[in-house]
Amino acid sequence: KVRDSWKENALFGYQFLNCTNPMLLRRASRLPARLVFPSGMEEVQAQLEQELQGGTLFEADFSLLDGIKANVILCSQQYLAAPLVMLKLQPDGKLLPMVIQLQLPRMGSPPPPLFLPTDPPMAWLLAKCWVRSSDFQLHELLSHLLRGHLMAEVIAMATMRCLPSIHPIFKLIIPHLRYTMEINVRARNGLVSDMGVFDQVVSTGGGGHVELLKRARTSLTYRSFCPPDDLTDRGLLGVKSSYYAQDALRLWEIIYRYVEGIVSLHYKTDKAVKEDLELQTWCREITEIGLLGAQDQGFPMSLETRDQLCHFVTMCIFTCTGQHASVHLGQLDWYAWVPNAPCTMRLPPPTTKDVTLEMVMATLPNFHQAALQMSITWQLGRRQPFIVALGQHEEEYFSGPEPKAALKKFREELAALDEEIEVRNAKLDMPYEYLRPSRVENSVAI
Repeated sequence: KVRDSWKENALFGYQFLNCTNPMLLRRASRLPARLVFPSGMEEVQAQLEQELQGGTLFEADFSLLDGIKANVILCSQQYLAAPLVMLKLQPDGKLLPMVIQLQLPRMGSPPPPLFLPTDPPMAWLLAKCWVRSSDFQLHELLSHLLRGHLMAEVIAMATMRCLPSIHPIFKLIIPHLRYTMEINVRARNGLVSDMGVFDQVVSTGGGGHVELLKRARTSLTYRSFCPPDDLTDRGLLGVKSSYYAQDALRLWEIIYRYVEGIVSLHYKTDKAVKEDLELQTWCREITEIGLLGAQDQGFPMSLETRDQLCHFVTMCIFTCTGQHASVHLGQLDWYAWVPNAPCTMRLPPPTTKDVTLEMVMATLPNFHQAALQMSITWQLGRRQPFIVALGQHEEEYFSGPEPKAALKKFREELAALDEEIEVRNAKLDMPYEYLRPSRVENSVAI
């Protein structure tokens, strides 16, 4: 379906809602300051204003990529853009692009061109390819690596350093850190060589990786790791065509109820939470040491109440399970057809709309790069043969009937959600399966 429909505006918009990187889209509250309208585009501006007033205007801004040094692959300079996409949500749920700006305006230079669906087909197609390539960069380095794997490692390290194995929160959270400790930490020796392979594929290479990760650190807010808050902040609650939003919210609620059930057995009062020094050290270790002082981004330095503890632990478990699955499982589906998500671009972004097919082909990855992308995508996205689904771990960390009853209820709720998603997906042209509990791994693996 991706191969046959990748040029369509509807599929382009759909990917911001339900593709491998559903973390960038947000409802617009105003027209972005970077969106400068050249002379003759008054009608386009009026259309955007109309959608804005109706609450149906959305944006995806890739400004983090602005000024990042592009990679050199096999002696050939690659190129990056920092696009902005404005989209409208139609009553039928389709999200359609209205305007694409590929670069930020520069002082003293003419405003960058705005690409429109009414432009010559090759110009509009190339503009969309640039957006999809930029999305590839931010997805793999930020949504997947930083917010998935590296965040899971922060939680795993703090848990092993601060909580003894008999601690109830250790027992609660350790099943969801198992593969992180066994695979990710063990793979540290191979990280350099792995990134070396990655450098042969993407536009952001070497120092570009590091600079982008540094820039993104300020976006790691506590609220952005908690779907009820994140989806509210991004204006995605109630968007019926955002299956990521619906499923993430349901999965978060199920995990929260399980955490609440276990916490209530071991902490009878808020005072008991405050007086647990090991718990407080664990929380502070994550915020102050692992996340380099993220209290300015809303992460707590202490846990004062049972509700606050449940919220924090749910964030940890959801990050290592559902959130990672949502940005991991779709890679083979969406990236194997290379033009839909070019791993790198070999010519600079167009500055005019005089675009030919030859220019598009010269910009997209060459045969070698495309083959590498398809190979790595298959390795990352294929279903692993020994998957342990969320909640289905065999190890019994708790004894006694009450925690076992809480785990049993957790599994029953997960099974019910899985069935509901299956029924819903049967009615969809494009099923969304990345947050089905039976497909969500119990911890971050590959």
